[in-house]
Amino acid sequence: MGKTEKTNIEIKNKKAHHEFYILERFTAGIVLHGTEIKSIRAGKASLKEAYCYFKQGELYIKSMHIAEYKFASFQNHDPKRDRKLLLNKKELKKLHTQVKERGHTIVPLRMFISEKGLAKVEIALAKGKNVRDKRQTLKEKELKQQMKDIF
Repeated sequence: MGKTEKTNIEIKNKKAHHEFYILERFTAGIVLHGTEIKSIRAGKASLKEAYCYFKQGELYIKSMHIAEYKFASFQNHDPKRDRKLLLNKKELKKLHTQVKERGHTIVPLRMFISEKGLAKVEIALAKGKNVRDKRQTLKEKELKQQMKDIF
C-alpha cells in the first residue's frame, strides 16, 4: 500500500451508543504488534465487547478482537490480547479521576486509520443507561426513521 492511497477503514462499536450515554470523546493511538495492523487494514477487527481500563496509570483496551493475519506464518499475534492506548498525561489524568470518582466507564467507539497510516481508536467517557433509557433511545430512533421515510 503506497503513501498516496487513502484507507477508509472504520470499525465501529454499534452497541456503545445503545448501552451508554457518551459524555466526552478522545482519540487515542494504539500500540500494535507484528501483523495486527495488516489485519486492521483488511477490516478484520471488532470492538463489540471491548472496554478500557487503567493499569499502573496507563490505559489499556481489553477484549478487542483483531483476527490473525492469514498470510503470516508462525509470527502471528494473539487476537484478544490487551493493547495499550496512547494519550497525553493530561487526558489520562482526567479520565482516571472521572472513572474513579464518578463511576463512569471508558468505551471504544470506533477504530480507524489516520491520514498518516496509523491505527487510532476513538474512546469515550461514558455513563451506563438503565433499561428505561434504552427503550426511550429505541423509540426516538424509530421516530426519526419514520419522519425520514415520510419526508
